[in-house]
Amino acid sequence: MAKVLYVKANPKADEYSFSSRLANAFLEEYQKHHPEDEIEKLDLYKAAIPFLDVDVFSAWGKFASHDELSEIEKEKAEHMDKLTTQFLEADRVIFSAPFWNLSYPPMLKAYIDTICIAGKTFEYTEKGPVGLVPDKPVLLIEARGGIYSKGPGAEMEYSQRYLKTIMNFMGIQNFTPFIIEGLHLDPSKAEDIYQEAEQRVKKLALN
Repeated sequence: MAKVLYVKANPKADEYSFSSRLANAFLEEYQKHHPEDEIEKLDLYKAAIPFLDVDVFSAWGKFASHDELSEIEKEKAEHMDKLTTQFLEADRVIFSAPFWNLSYPPMLKAYIDTICIAGKTFEYTEKGPVGLVPDKPVLLIEARGGIYSKGPGAEMEYSQRYLKTIMNFMGIQNFTPFIIEGLHLDPSKAEDIYQEAEQRVKKLALN
């Protein structure tokens, strides 16, 4: 039995989000072919993901000096540790996210900040940073209103490139992007674009 972690990064209800709909289609098909696997959903807009704020930095400083943490510092540190452990224990990870303002929603960046921790998911060495996360399949399902995979928009794409880079940084090389785009160029064609993409994403669930 494998553990599958599904990370949703959209505050919208699933039926109003193309990326969430695609992720659900993938997971439904995946469960048909892998009924023994356990799927855990992490909704970043409902999980109270900690930001790197004054409490978090204070807690890290106190860890180094062995000082006692305040209640809020302890709460945030423990929550970050729990989320990092959840990510590490997953055998495969599915991200679904929209492309907003040339990147991702803020909660996804906050989540990455939570799990990208020196000493846990990477470490600094004399030769530079080294990832500590054993390689595993990571699938990104991303929906975009415009076209950013080619043409003039390609220079403004800071989503897929960022997530792939940060996964590689932590040691994960098995990264697969599934991008659906052009959804807002002609709203009358958006559903047709989605339906074609749904058939393609289901094929990825066979593996």
